Amino acid sequence: MDKIIAFAGSNSKSSINKQLSAYAASMLEGVEVDVLDLNDFELPLYSIDYETKNGIPDNAKQFLEQVKSSKGIVLSLAEHNGAYTAVFKNLMDWASRVGGKLWDNKPMLVMATSPGGRGGANVLEIAKGYFKYLGGNIVSSYSLPSFGSNFSNGKIINEELNDLLVENVKIFQKAL
Repeated sequence: MDKIIAFAGSNSKSSINKQLSAYAASMLEGVEVDVLDLNDFELPLYSIDYETKNGIPDNAKQFLEQVKSSKGIVLSLAEHNGAYTAVFKNLMDWASRVGGKLWDNKPMLVMATSPGGRGGANVLEIAKGYFKYLGGNIVSSYSLPSFGSNFSNGKIINEELNDLLVENVKIFQKAL
């Protein structure tokens, strides 16, 4: 059975983006889903001096192995000050040093959510423009606004927004 990885671009233990990525991944059929937690891939702040002295940390290599051993990626990005979280950017910096194209041209469903009405739209647009340089193959994207009003008990409660996610998950599933 093919493996999909799902995770959030956040290290918050109560990440709303992790909840969204797990929910979206639960809609997939005929695949094994591995929900990753960025806390399991803790890394020092990237610097060339650190890399020269100590090499690339094992956690960066292990994360990249998760990407390479998967058939596809479901990722929901948290937005801090209009961009990626520091932990996610740092992970990308380290993992891209291992072997080039971090996302390995795997089909990706890239999402974002936030407590506000824009639903992480800024970080989602950044990812759509930038991931292609790291081997990203974004086949579908989705933004969930006002998480607290639209998500409850592990699912999207706004029918229109849920239907839109279902459509995006189907697009992603077909690309696998």
